[in-house]
Amino acid sequence: MSESKAMILGAAGTRLSADETAFFRDERPWGFILFARNIAEAEQVRDLVAAMREAIGRPDAPVFVDQEGGRVQRLRPPLAPDYPNAASIGALYEHDRKAGSRAAWLFGRLHAFDLARYGFSVDCLPVLDVPVAGAHDVIGNRAFGNDPDTVIALGRAAADGLIAGGILPVMKHVPGHGRAGADSHKALPHVDASLEDLRAQDFIPFKALSGLPMAMTAHVVYAAIDPDNPSTTSRRVIEDIIRGEIGFDGLLMSDDVSMNALSGDFGSRTRAILAAGCDLVLHCNGSMEEMRAVARNAPELSGKSAARALAALAARKAADDTNEAEARAEFGGFLESVA
Repeated sequence: MSESKAMILGAAGTRLSADETAFFRDERPWGFILFARNIAEAEQVRDLVAAMREAIGRPDAPVFVDQEGGRVQRLRPPLAPDYPNAASIGALYEHDRKAGSRAAWLFGRLHAFDLARYGFSVDCLPVLDVPVAGAHDVIGNRAFGNDPDTVIALGRAAADGLIAGGILPVMKHVPGHGRAGADSHKALPHVDASLEDLRAQDFIPFKALSGLPMAMTAHVVYAAIDPDNPSTTSRRVIEDIIRGEIGFDGLLMSDDVSMNALSGDFGSRTRAILAAGCDLVLHCNGSMEEMRAVARNAPELSGKSAARALAALAARKAADDTNEAEARAEFGGFLESVA
């Protein structure tokens, strides 16, 4: 573990180039992430995942994907079924709490079936953000509901389903993206809510699920906590709120370092993320030039961050004996009742 750098990286296409293979071998990222551009057909995905691990000589290296369902789903038919968005499960839960909770667990468990067959080990799910009226729809129906209790119940069930299938969950976007008035892929959102309002809603799901092994930050400025820096680069947000008040002591990764919410070059972004207290820098778009800048500024994973990384990997369990066909049929029955 100490031989890895504090970063998670992507690749440009469906196969590793010779340059990428050499770069990964030399720079030793802790893990990798795949996007739709990396995914063509089943054997190719398995080969790419294996090639990434082989490049760094770590068969247990985590390989991440954003497989939420709805509009954020990297594996599509025929590689995986199209899933409903989280809000659809929330709608079921409103009518029937037992059915909604079961559907959320199956949602996670079925994602795990899909991801495990291609070699993925981590899904960037559950979304624990609580949207508010008037916010940008970058979260919107990706959220399980508009109240913390619904988000907690269904987020926990989905995470448990992933874990039952041998896939690690990542809760996002801590300490809460639901109030953001802009899409942080494109601009830096500023949230002016009081600390009392944030405590009464936004922080609650993350606090309730603070025992999960991994979390991803929000590129959002919370004026009441740190008016100058988004949470990803704010020592105040990370130390006082995420680690302190929310109580999350798991592995904390940045949201994508290449998103336009962040300012400065990639070296300064990387240094700022790690100096603020994130354990890992996430870089997603596969740009070699950008990845080289991240790698030059990312240190070896060490100390508490290395311990958290080991603990996260140790949280991964062997898959349970759930029958896939029966689980799919049961899930389909629940979601037909929402349609």
